[in-house]
Amino acid sequence: MTDTQSIFIKGGNGGVYISCHIQPGASRSGASGLHGDSIKIKLHSPPTDGKANAELVEFIASILSVSKSSVEIKSGHSSRKKVLFVSGITPGFVNDILK
Repeated sequence: MTDTQSIFIKGGNGGVYISCHIQPGASRSGASGLHGDSIKIKLHSPPTDGKANAELVEFIASILSVSKSSVEIKSGHSSRKKVLFVSGITPGFVNDILK
């Protein structure tokens, strides 16, 4: 496990927990480095009516090539700081994709 991986990725319960810092309302969506102990993810959707949360789930599912049902927001539904759980993958896989 690399130092970067251990900062925002933790394995457990048959999947991976990912700590994220979300910036909704960005000009375009994408991962943009680290923010403290989280990966910073910019989302085009506004933070209203769950639009940014829905886009976040779609974005993570897309980049990790998993179904949307495999991605769950575990905490931070109404916060910029969120913890996601992605089932059926390993920390090493996530680290390789998000490098």
